[in-house]
Amino acid sequence: MQSDFGAGLKQWRQQRRRSQLDLGLSANVSARHISFLETGRSKPSRTMVLQLCEELDVPRPDRNALLVAAGLAPAYADRGMDERDMKPA
Repeated sequence: MQSDFGAGLKQWRQQRRRSQLDLGLSANVSARHISFLETGRSKPSRTMVLQLCEELDVPRPDRNALLVAAGLAPAYADRGMDERDMKPA
């Protein structure tokens, strides 16, 4: 059974056309660990989620979604363009 995080990680990895081995090598973890994360056998740490997101160039809103799927708090604030300090933008 895949975890929500695992399914999301696998989706991003496949979208970026990276193998488990390639992603593992660039993130300094084993391909087996990537496999365990994707299948839900291992639970990722906050640092691991953010590191994998960085390696896969995942956009910030999707990084938050992966963090939440892993049972962790979001890392990035969700700010709308209608907020007062965003008016100049």
